[in-house]
Amino acid sequence: MAFTLTLKCPERAGIVHAVTTFLMERGCDIVEHQQFDDDVRGSLFLRTSFTCSVPATVDDLRRAFVPVAGDFGMAFEFADGTAPRVLVMVSKFGHCLNDLLFRWRAGSLGARIALVVSNHEDLRPMVEAAGVPFEHVPVTPATKAGAEQRLLDLLWEHEIDLVVLARYMQVLSDELCGKLAGRAINIHHSFLPGFKGAKPYHQAYDRGVKYVGATAHYVTPDLDEGPIIEQEVQRVDHTYSPRELVTVGRDAEALALSRAVRWHSQRRVLLNGNSTVVFR
Repeated sequence: MAFTLTLKCPERAGIVHAVTTFLMERGCDIVEHQQFDDDVRGSLFLRTSFTCSVPATVDDLRRAFVPVAGDFGMAFEFADGTAPRVLVMVSKFGHCLNDLLFRWRAGSLGARIALVVSNHEDLRPMVEAAGVPFEHVPVTPATKAGAEQRLLDLLWEHEIDLVVLARYMQVLSDELCGKLAGRAINIHHSFLPGFKGAKPYHQAYDRGVKYVGATAHYVTPDLDEGPIIEQEVQRVDHTYSPRELVTVGRDAEALALSRAVRWHSQRRVLLNGNSTVVFR
């Protein structure tokens, strides 16, 4: 059985030795190990994937590791190889959703798309053609609270581990952002906050931008300012029309988002204050 251990703790000697000794004593074989010593913050981050020759469960490992974690002040998590269940939220733009569906069906996403929720009906045919349930949850200022409660109900009903905002064009309330902390990922064009509002790529064309990009980040109450997981950029020049900039930008959005979802699903992303450590 394959497992992954991720942890964060104050930086000090003996941490890796304690982890490897714990695994060795239980007949485990390390297949991948990565760590990062943050000298600025005085913290250590670690990700270790391993297999166990002796039958074990996540709960078994967690209970046995508690004394080790206590000695070093570790915040830790064990996970098995089960792919997390993902709820994707969309509005009318389908490029990121289409990319996620393709990668999921190809087996390269590292997660299972269990449900798609949208405030519009436009993308229902795409979703149902992929064999994924589609839920229409319309949102107006008067119904926003009820719509968010419906979303929370769906998270529970479908046992969702991760929420992905794939160009979902509604702002989540601070309360909902708090409830989804660390398990909701958003994508936006990297022109923010430089080009806000409608038609950002047209604004970028007017300003003669030289790079087009996108940022995938965790959702927080601070709009589009959550801890960054991945960014994708592509160089452009004066020959690109607004339409061509939109195409390049959508490609960047799809790439950045799919990588963020895959890395999160593989437990490669650890929060570090307002930043992240990503073990690629």
